[in-house]
Amino acid sequence: MSIDFLVTSLIVVVSPGTGVLYTLAAGLARGARASVIAAFGCTLGIVPHMAAAILGLAAVLHASALAFQTLKVLGVAYLLYMAWSTLRERGALRVETEISPRSAAQVITSAILINILNPKLSIFFLAFLPQFVRADERHPLARMLELSSVFMLLTFVVFVGYGVFAASVRTHVISRPRVLTWMRRSFAGAFAALGVKLALADR
Repeated sequence: MSIDFLVTSLIVVVSPGTGVLYTLAAGLARGARASVIAAFGCTLGIVPHMAAAILGLAAVLHASALAFQTLKVLGVAYLLYMAWSTLRERGALRVETEISPRSAAQVITSAILINILNPKLSIFFLAFLPQFVRADERHPLARMLELSSVFMLLTFVVFVGYGVFAASVRTHVISRPRVLTWMRRSFAGAFAALGVKLALADR
């Protein structure tokens, strides 16, 4: 495993995006356990994109404007829904004292959808993974699976770190209604901004 791959992967994972935002919101709204669940869901949401890249399916998204635009529209719609539901106190930043099995399922489902409905991830992995596979590699598929596993592990660990930090300041946030209102509006605005960014994205 090259240092270049680990450093590059860490930079990509740490960079704020929809997954980080959702994990932070889960930690603030429902606590540490929910943030770990959200991190796990976001990590699972990466699997289809990595599989697409490894199998070459991402090339279809790159070549087909219709396929890319369809997935992009779905992703934008879901991000805007997240923004609306967060602002209406029914989404990612709805504060709960306890997390039930049903709400855990909702958290993980939303986390998975957030990453699955982002076509840019497939294109990213199609361009990213092959850079770290040598041309003379005897088992390129096994190598890409290894790299993908490491990337997913880094994603989970970093996202858990973000979420646990958010959960640690949760009490201070929810005890101040004005701060909570500001946080809710900020998260809603961030989800909306990411939706607009995705809507303007080209292949």
